[in-house]
Amino acid sequence: MIDAIEKNLQRGIKLLNSITDQQYSDATIPPYFSSIGTNMRHVLDAFTCVFNGLENNHIDFSNRDRNQLAEEKTAVGIDYFNEVITKLHLLKESDFDKMVSVCDDLGTGVVTANYTLGSALIQAHSHAIHHYASIGFIIHQLGVELPDADFGFNPTTPKKVEAC
Repeated sequence: MIDAIEKNLQRGIKLLNSITDQQYSDATIPPYFSSIGTNMRHVLDAFTCVFNGLENNHIDFSNRDRNQLAEEKTAVGIDYFNEVITKLHLLKESDFDKMVSVCDDLGTGVVTANYTLGSALIQAHSHAIHHYASIGFIIHQLGVELPDADFGFNPTTPKKVEAC
C-alpha cells in the first residue's frame, strides 16, 4: 500500500519540479479558479489529517492545516510531499488494521465512522488521484505538459486504445 501511495505522490513532486511558482499558484482557470498549489496542498492535508489522528485514534478530515505557502511555492510544496512520504514510511503493515474513528463534514454536518487505518489511507490516496485529475485540467489550460500519462487516472480506469 505504501509503495502505491508513494508512487502517486512522487507524480506530484515530478510535476512541481517542472513548473514555476507562477504556474503553481495561478488561480485564473474557470470554473473553480483553483490553483495547482491549492489542490496539491489539499491532497497533502488529507494525509496529514491521518497522521495527526494516529496518537488518539481519531482522524478529523475537516481539521486541515491549509498552509498558504504550500499553495504558492513549489519548493514548499515539494517539502510537504516529502514530509508526507517520510511519515508514510514510518508506518508498519501491521498498523493498517488498527481501528480509528474518522470524522468529516459531509455538507450537512459532521459524521463519524469507524475505519481501519488502511482504509483511511486508501481514501486519502483515492482523494489524491481525484484531485490530480482536476489538476490535469488546470495544467492543460495553462499549456503545461502532464508529468506522465497516468497522472490523474485511477489505476482501474480502462486505457483508451488509439485507432490507427
